[in-house]
Amino acid sequence: MHPRSAESGRPLDAFTRAYLTAALFTDTPEELQRSGEFQEIEPWTIANMADEAIAYAVNDCARFQELHADRIGEEIERAGRDLWYTRNRHGCGFWDGDWPEADGDALTAAAHHLGETDLYMGDDGRLYFTR
Repeated sequence: MHPRSAESGRPLDAFTRAYLTAALFTDTPEELQRSGEFQEIEPWTIANMADEAIAYAVNDCARFQELHADRIGEEIERAGRDLWYTRNRHGCGFWDGDWPEADGDALTAAAHHLGETDLYMGDDGRLYFTR
């Protein structure tokens, strides 16, 4: 069963699932790492995310896909992951040579325009994105 969008109740599209999976892969909540509790509750999944966080990701991912569908083409999941990695300036992404140069440059600029965001754990134990 696929995770569902909090707003619509529909399953998340492949782009957004890949984006959220990349976020969970790179951003483990620092509070848990410092406290040593992280291993007890790992792995985090999309189910650990607050509805607000999922809605925020759905919005960013839908807008990015709509604006750049011609450059993304059939590479939906790869583009979802690369959006997360690029917007947060990780060591891989649209710019690393796996995309045609013109597409990679344009997608990189668009991802950077979104700005960086990180996951954090709220007081309710759910994951949220910084804004």
